[in-house]
Amino acid sequence: MKNTLFTRRTLLATGGAALTTGASGMLVPARAQGLAPTPTMRGGANNYRPGAPIVERIGGGGFWMTGTVRRAGDGAPLPGQRIQIWAHTTEGHERDPQSHGATLTDANGEFRLEMPQIVPAFGQPHGHLAYDDDAFETVFLRPIMPSASDTSLSAHFVLQPA
Repeated sequence: MKNTLFTRRTLLATGGAALTTGASGMLVPARAQGLAPTPTMRGGANNYRPGAPIVERIGGGGFWMTGTVRRAGDGAPLPGQRIQIWAHTTEGHERDPQSHGATLTDANGEFRLEMPQIVPAFGQPHGHLAYDDDAFETVFLRPIMPSASDTSLSAHFVLQPA
């Protein structure tokens, strides 16, 4: 009979393996536990238009608004979520109906919408985004671009169930 010596190192290694494989013995991906919901940003709801249509593109395009939508707590991606986007662009003001549009997240909780180049309004180049459906709490974002010459802007939502 072989005596197995359990050192702190072997205990940690085998315990870590058991935690990552679970009862099935298969590797389990790490999950974000306790992921806090995204708070609404001040000024995010400015010029918001409830029910903006889902569109393929806003205006002539050339600029990309991208991001992700995840569930608070476990960080699971949320497919099929409606995200409204609007901004002050080379083709219109953020208050104009033609400067608004919505898109849906894909199977990975990612969204992407092409729109005209964002230009500074109130001294800052920024976009507006909203999650405004019934399944989760409403969130308005107003991310600021580092430079007015950037051709894309990303925003990320972590949603709290309603």
